[in-house]
Amino acid sequence: MVMFKVSKVETNPIDGQKPGTSGLRKKVKVFKQPHYLQNFVQATFNALPANQVKGAIIVVSGDGRYWSKDAIQIIIKMAAANGVRGVWVGLNGLMSTPAVSAVIRERTGADGSKASGAFILTASHNPGGPHEDFGIKYNMENGGPAPEGVTDKIYQNTTTIKEYYIAEDFPDVDLSTEGVTKLGGPEGEFDVDVFDSANDYVKLMKLIFDFESIQKLVASPKFTFCYDALHGVAGAYANRIFVQELGAQESFLINCVPKEDFGGGHPDPNLTYAKELVAHMGLSKANPEANPPEFGAAADGDADRNMILGKRFFVTPSDSVAIIAANAVKAIPYFSSGLKGVARSMPTSAALDVVAKHLNLKFFEVPTGWKFFGNLMDAGMCSVCGEESFGTGSDHIREKDGIWAVLAWLSILAYVNKDNLGKDQLVSVEDIVRGHWSTYGRHYYTRYDYENVDSGAAKELMANLVNLQASLPDVNNIIKGIRSDVADVVQADEFEYKDPVDGSISKHQGIRYLFADGSRLVFRLSGTGSEGATIRLYIEQYEKDPSKIGRESHEALAPLVEVALKLSQMEKMTGRSAPTVIT
Repeated sequence: MVMFKVSKVETNPIDGQKPGTSGLRKKVKVFKQPHYLQNFVQATFNALPANQVKGAIIVVSGDGRYWSKDAIQIIIKMAAANGVRGVWVGLNGLMSTPAVSAVIRERTGADGSKASGAFILTASHNPGGPHEDFGIKYNMENGGPAPEGVTDKIYQNTTTIKEYYIAEDFPDVDLSTEGVTKLGGPEGEFDVDVFDSANDYVKLMKLIFDFESIQKLVASPKFTFCYDALHGVAGAYANRIFVQELGAQESFLINCVPKEDFGGGHPDPNLTYAKELVAHMGLSKANPEANPPEFGAAADGDADRNMILGKRFFVTPSDSVAIIAANAVKAIPYFSSGLKGVARSMPTSAALDVVAKHLNLKFFEVPTGWKFFGNLMDAGMCSVCGEESFGTGSDHIREKDGIWAVLAWLSILAYVNKDNLGKDQLVSVEDIVRGHWSTYGRHYYTRYDYENVDSGAAKELMANLVNLQASLPDVNNIIKGIRSDVADVVQADEFEYKDPVDGSISKHQGIRYLFADGSRLVFRLSGTGSEGATIRLYIEQYEKDPSKIGRESHEALAPLVEVALKLSQMEKMTGRSAPTVIT
C-alpha cells in the first residue's frame, strides 16, 4: 500500500471566489492560477460539518470539460489530507450532475457506506476549452446544491484563508479504469473508487419509468428520434439508455462523444446553439429537412438541462414542465399514486400554475436556483418542478435532470400512442402540446439574453427599473406612450421569497411588472456566467381564447417586446441593439 504524508501549504485570500447560483465559475486561466482551486476547496472543507469530512466518503467528478482531470487529482489529494476516508470518481472523471445527485442518494459502498457530498466540476451550459470556462460547486448529503448558508460560509472562508492541506507522495489515480486504489495516511486507509455511474443511473431510471412501454414506441417503424448530447457528459449515458436499453438505432444519436471543448461548440440546448439538431428536426428556415424525426432532444454540458423538439416544432421549457405535470400520474409509474405538489422558478411562465389549479395541486413559485426546489422535495411538498432555462426534474434526485425529462416525454408519447403503434400515424409532440393549450390556454413566452454586458451598466439598468416601480401611474403613462394596445401594469416589485420549509428569506430575486391581462415582464441579472453580466429579459402573454392560441409567438409577443425594450432603455443603457440569444 502506498503511504502518503500531509503537507500544510501557506496561502493568501484571492478576490472573487463568491459562489453564484450554481457554484464558482471563471475562465480556465483563472482556476489555473497558483492556489486558486486549492483555496476554494479548502474553504469548502472548512465550511462543512466535521462529520461530513473526517472519515466521510465524497464524490468528485464532472462534465469532462478542459482541466477537469487535473482538478480531480488535486481535489482527491486534498480530500485525503483533510481526513476524508474515500472518494468516488466517475469513469474517466465523467459524471453528469443529475447522476452525481443520484449516486449520493442511492449508491452504497462495499462496506455499506454512503457519500456525504460531492465536488462537481462543471460550468454547465458554458463553453469549454483552454480559453473558456471552468466551474466547481459542492452538493450536500441530500444530493442537492449547497444552500446559501453553506455557500456564504465558503465565501467568507475564502476571504480569510491562510493555509490548505494536500497529500504528498501521492500518485495520480488512473481514471480510465474501474477499480479501487488503496492508500495509507496519517489517519488511516484512504480509498479511491473509480466506477461507471451509468449503472447506478440506469437502475434508478428503471424504477421511475416503464421501459417496456417506451421500447414498444421506439420499435414502431413510424417513430424516429434524434438525441444530441452537444459533446457533453450526456453522451456517456446516451448509448447505454437509448440504444442498449430502449433499442434505438445508434444513428439516432449525434454528438454523443464527450469532448473537453464540447467539439468547439456551446453546450447550451437551445434553438441558437443546438444548430445541428434544430436543422435535423426541420426548424432551419435556410435549409429545411425534408423528413424530420418525430422526436428530438438535446442536453447541455453536464446533462442537467434539456431541450424538447417535435417534427418542425419547438416545446418551450415552461410548456414542457407543465405538460409533464399534467400527464405524470397516468404516464409515469413513479407518480402513479399522485403528485405531492409542483413548483417553478419565478421567471418561468405560469403554464404550470394553470395545471396546478386545474388538478388541485400544491403550487410553489421560487427564486432561480435548484436548491429552493430541493427544500420543498426534502419536506415532501413537491414532485415535479422546472425552470424556463431548460431545466426540468422531479424528487427522484435533488438536481434538474435532462435525461429524465427526455424519458418523461418518451413515456407520455408511449402512453398516448399505446393503441396507435400499428397505425399509419402517431400522436405527435405537436399534437400533445396543442391539445394541452386547448385545455389550459397558451402562455406565449420568450427570453432575451444579453451576455457579457458591462457590469456597471447592467446594475444601472436594473436600478432604473426598480425606481420606476415607485409610481404605477407613471409606469402606465410611459407604457401607453409606447403601445396603446398593452394592458395596464397592476403590480410591480422585486420578487422576494420566504421558504416555507426553513423560513429563510431571499430578496432581490428579479424585477417584475405584472399586467392586468396576466402578461408579465421580468428582468434578472444571471449568476451563471464567468465574466461580465448577463441580463435576462422574460416576456409572457397568456391567451385563453382558442381562436388565438395558434398565432406565431413573435407576433403575439411583439407589443410586450417593444414595451420591455423601451421601458428598460436596453439599447441606450447597454449599447446592445439585439440580444445575444433568444429562446
